[in-house]
Amino acid sequence: MSKELLNALDILQEEKGISPEVVVDALETALITAYKRNYQQAQNVEVVFDEKKGNFKIFAIKEVVDMVLDSQLEVSLEDAHKINPAYEIGDTIKFEVTPSDFGRIAAQTAKQVVMQRVREAERSIIYEEFIDYEDDLLSGVVERQDRRYVYVNLGKIEAVLTPEGQIPGETFQAHDRIQVYIERVENTTKGPQIYVSRSHPNLLKRLFEQEVPEIYDGTVEIKSIAREAGDRSKVAVYSNDPNIDPVGTCVGPRGQRVQAVVNELKNENMDIIEWNEDPAVFISNALNPAEVLDVHFVPNEKSCIVVVPDNHLSLAIGKRGQNARLAAKLTNHKIDIKSESDFAEYQLTDEYQDLFFPAEDLKEESAEDAANVAEDVPEESLVDVADEVEAIEDASENEVEAMLDNEDISEGNYDPEDVEDVIDEFDNDSEQSYDDLVAAYDNPDLDKDID
Repeated sequence: MSKELLNALDILQEEKGISPEVVVDALETALITAYKRNYQQAQNVEVVFDEKKGNFKIFAIKEVVDMVLDSQLEVSLEDAHKINPAYEIGDTIKFEVTPSDFGRIAAQTAKQVVMQRVREAERSIIYEEFIDYEDDLLSGVVERQDRRYVYVNLGKIEAVLTPEGQIPGETFQAHDRIQVYIERVENTTKGPQIYVSRSHPNLLKRLFEQEVPEIYDGTVEIKSIAREAGDRSKVAVYSNDPNIDPVGTCVGPRGQRVQAVVNELKNENMDIIEWNEDPAVFISNALNPAEVLDVHFVPNEKSCIVVVPDNHLSLAIGKRGQNARLAAKLTNHKIDIKSESDFAEYQLTDEYQDLFFPAEDLKEESAEDAANVAEDVPEESLVDVADEVEAIEDASENEVEAMLDNEDISEGNYDPEDVEDVIDEFDNDSEQSYDDLVAAYDNPDLDKDID
């Protein structure tokens, strides 16, 4: 060992980024193994490295005892005093045992151990470097491809572009430079493994950050992305500055910014829409280029029915349902699109009533109607209307209907069916006042069968 070793350690640090301490530790371990194996020595040994001369020395460590039982591990107190009178029982003494021909044998034995340590250190450095690039964008060169994977050279390591991460229909040639999204980095027994993607929605986000400074600095935010790689994507953007148009900013002068992204993704269609905190407005924007007349949200569900003009139905749905499907992903809502005429017919169906006016709402409305009747009908004409109202609030839908037909709800001149007819007439006749209806009902000459 000499200055050549010190030079080699400096080269490893410069080219591989491996510190000399890692290599020296590996050499020490290898030399101890080589010494024990080649010289049949089982005693405790220690390797000392001279950083100035680049030399290694091997020392056997022995304990000072009163009576020696194992000469390889122990030394008598008498022999220890010959070295230094200050030694006492229990102290340890180092004896140099470096063989004269140890250099050649040690080099052969230590080679594999040192190489393994160097590989491990190099893998660790690569992993620590690329784990910081996870969820980020990198540029690489296509090295080769087989029946399944495309291998992309990222500089220090070769990444894998899986079939799921490839854009359908996209082909590559060796030495093509492409941009890839680092999907995940794994530290396996064979070293770091990097999986990249060109179909991931976040690839769009990173590309826009490169092309649009306002997105990179946070003035404009990308709220959500819906993508069918290779075909079409929708991007919802929002501006934190009221003076900045988020859509125009992302499109750029004469469409230059969005065109750069489209070119990188091999002419993938791109819809940039404005995000809005009002779900109805956001959904209307997401279905662009179709015109939206109204959005009806289903109670207690992430679902809605969107009404569009009759001549915009196919435009709203899109080719193979793509426009509606992307809008649903973008807004995180289940979207059912109906034309204006179809929705008018749909409103007359039981399905519409059950969906938008569930049984719980029917109970509340029935209880409210009963309370309104109680205010205008003489007290002696009803049997504890308050109890009936409470019963209606707790009843099921079928029980509510049965209560409306129950003759025990009234006594005297007021028949339950007549009360219901008056209520229905009041609901359906906006031109007649409620007082007129009550007066008409109290008229004994009135025919109670109201059409």
